Amino acid sequence: MIIVPSEDEEFQRRDATEEEIRSLRHTVDDIPSTVWIVAFAGAAERFTYYAVTAPWQNYMQNGMDDKALPGALGLGQSTATNIYNAFFFFSYLVPLPFAIISDTWLGRYRTLSISLAFYMAGCLVMFATSLPTSLRHGAGVGGLASAMILIGLGVGGVKATFPPFLGDQYTHTKPQVLKRNDGEFVIADRTLTIQYIYNVFYWFTNIAALSSIAATWLEKEYGFWAAYLLPACFLWIAVILLLVQANKLVKAPPQGNILPMAARTLICAARSKFRLDAAKPVYQLEHFSRTVPWDENFIAEMKRGLIACRVISSFVLFYLCFNQIYNNLVSQAGQMQLNGVPNDTIQALNGIGCIVLGPVFQKLLYPLLNKHKISFGPIGRITVAFVTMAAAMAYAAGVQRLIYNTGPCYEKPLACPASDSGRIPNSVSVWIQTPVYFILAAAEILGFVTASEYAYSKAPKNMKALVQALTQVTAGVGAALGMSISPVVEDPRLVIMYTALAASMLVVTAPFWWLFKKYDKIDEDLNALNLTIEEGKTDTA
Repeated sequence: MIIVPSEDEEFQRRDATEEEIRSLRHTVDDIPSTVWIVAFAGAAERFTYYAVTAPWQNYMQNGMDDKALPGALGLGQSTATNIYNAFFFFSYLVPLPFAIISDTWLGRYRTLSISLAFYMAGCLVMFATSLPTSLRHGAGVGGLASAMILIGLGVGGVKATFPPFLGDQYTHTKPQVLKRNDGEFVIADRTLTIQYIYNVFYWFTNIAALSSIAATWLEKEYGFWAAYLLPACFLWIAVILLLVQANKLVKAPPQGNILPMAARTLICAARSKFRLDAAKPVYQLEHFSRTVPWDENFIAEMKRGLIACRVISSFVLFYLCFNQIYNNLVSQAGQMQLNGVPNDTIQALNGIGCIVLGPVFQKLLYPLLNKHKISFGPIGRITVAFVTMAAAMAYAAGVQRLIYNTGPCYEKPLACPASDSGRIPNSVSVWIQTPVYFILAAAEILGFVTASEYAYSKAPKNMKALVQALTQVTAGVGAALGMSISPVVEDPRLVIMYTALAASMLVVTAPFWWLFKKYDKIDEDLNALNLTIEEGKTDTA
């Protein structure tokens, strides 16, 4: 039964009853203005990131005297790819200490501000050392190393704090009844709203990712210094937005250092065959006459957080495959006919793919499935993302085989006498790469967005940045694997590399689904844990 006011009373949103939750349609809630402020600031940061990193492969791989492609350092494809993966590895490990600082000491807002300061410093170093006079005086390698460290610190801090900071801006936790303009009563669903926020944010970031087009065009027409001046200027938008709107933003205070207590619960669980139930206060008192400082709600949160960590740890190969966008697929484009388009501009097709497909998923697919009560939970979405990523790598292998089967240089693109010192690529149009970027876009939307949403919604309240940081540690392991395979990242072995990546992705998909599909069935119960805790109830599930 729906409790409604009389006709002369205006309906006010309120908490929903159990019957209303079961019977009314669930929908996305109204989005607070602070969500849009933070989302725009995040998009500005992503604009900077892609504008900085897009030219790096050419900057490192090719020399200043390269006649076919822009270049600066002349380190070769294998070394450039290795350095790129080393940067990824570093920037993916850095979030862990930043997350601990955020959760236990400074809070997300102040930690984010410090991270942006590192970021800005790195962008300025990159710009200064890419000036022609700096390159001529040997500042290129040292400047790149310094910039990568500073930018890595900035990116790491942002990745640890920004996703949970965005989620913090939506403060409603309980299902509430709303009245739509057409008179329909609906339930404002927190889970759907958080999913919507992260999907829209991801859509914003992919519009921002088109900065790679501007950066690579500046690189080609004016030089690397112009390409790196752009992100150094644009990062100020994120800084100014967060400073000017600081009083409006929701700033969750740090909860103190609960890591020692979390560690103690895990030790108690390990002593009883890794059963977290054995760490509950009642169990500890009955079996060991020991009083512990945590309650059963904390154990329930730990259980849920560990589920998120297990799911996120499965993304290692997913990250390894996705990172090909930034290095090997850029080099692959350089082996094909570009017709005046910079080879490192082609990766912008990935952002375009996300911009096109994002609304299709959010506005068409998800509502359609929800309308027909077809379950497509986070584990299901991630499983489809893994299969899609395997398809992307298989397509990349097919493109590489086509390059090797085509003249004039066949399996030695740009490296045979017929290439006229690297001026003539193999006779394959670069636009044949287009499908791989759209397939990768679908994998991103289903995979990365769901991972961020899952990490935020399942993490304990005072460990959200830490659990988010663990997603980046997983990415770091993927980058380390990329470094380990860098010796085979050279012609004519690239077909083997892409094929191996596709096969490996498929191999991990089946056990992932088998191990974790059960969590989709209890996803609503897991998300309801916050509500249970707020109401002071004990959750023993």
